[in-house]
Amino acid sequence: MSTASANAEGYVLTLDCPEAPGLVHAVTGFLLEHHGDIHELKVFDDIRGGHFFLRAHFTLGDEHGDPGLAALRDAFAPLGERHTMRFELREAAAKRRVLVMVSKFAHCLNDLLFRSRIGELPMEIVAVVSNHPDHRALVEWHGIPFFHVPVTPGTKPEAETRLLELVDRFEIELVVLARYMQILSDDLTRELTGRAINIHHSFLPSFKGAKPYHQAWERGVKTVGATAHYVNSELDEGPIISQQVREVDHSFGPEDLVAAGRDTECRALSNAVKWHCEGRVVLHGNRTVVLL
Repeated sequence: MSTASANAEGYVLTLDCPEAPGLVHAVTGFLLEHHGDIHELKVFDDIRGGHFFLRAHFTLGDEHGDPGLAALRDAFAPLGERHTMRFELREAAAKRRVLVMVSKFAHCLNDLLFRSRIGELPMEIVAVVSNHPDHRALVEWHGIPFFHVPVTPGTKPEAETRLLELVDRFEIELVVLARYMQILSDDLTRELTGRAINIHHSFLPSFKGAKPYHQAWERGVKTVGATAHYVNSELDEGPIISQQVREVDHSFGPEDLVAAGRDTECRALSNAVKWHCEGRVVLHGNRTVVLL
């Protein structure tokens, strides 16, 4: 084992490209050439789709010097170009800058605020946007700016323009819809492709509309669940990142199903946000590969 790098937690390289022989050798050879000590290596070779995915967490030994992030990116670029790779190379300790959007229900927001505060999630929540003023005190108690941006059919374009202004102002890397109960326009979803995550209960599309858990109770469901996915123009149909399911039975009333649903929503969303921020999720078409 090499000694600790000047960047003690090292770097994370995530990439995907068309499948070809020797890709693992090419990447690990590059890391060896640059005195990299690999701590974690995850690979998925999609034989059906002819596509390759890799995530590597590595450090560089002090005895050889650490050239820094920019120099490493420049050094890797020719290899990436040779194999038509999409790649991201980040410092492992770097926290993603996150903007959270929320409406009336606060459970997912509160969960993300707590997990971020205790360091469980590698992110910094730098702003919260809501179409209601209800959660201002909670957010500001955490020392985070809160922006009330009302949305009506007549003001929706202006509200989305305001959102994008905040995304630019705070240099946002990820937008999290933590039970934000407004439909985003196609233009906005395209602008946020691959950097916006939503959560919804997995009864959709079976139980649409008002009070889905009450509808589920009336049908005698035996499981409740939640799905966290990237946002796209298909309502609640984006590429899935994380899902949670919990078994229930006839003794669960509507309120019990709602409570169980809240728990699955919080867990599915926090997992999705964590994996995205750690560079474990690769978006490929309408699917994701999560390199755990």
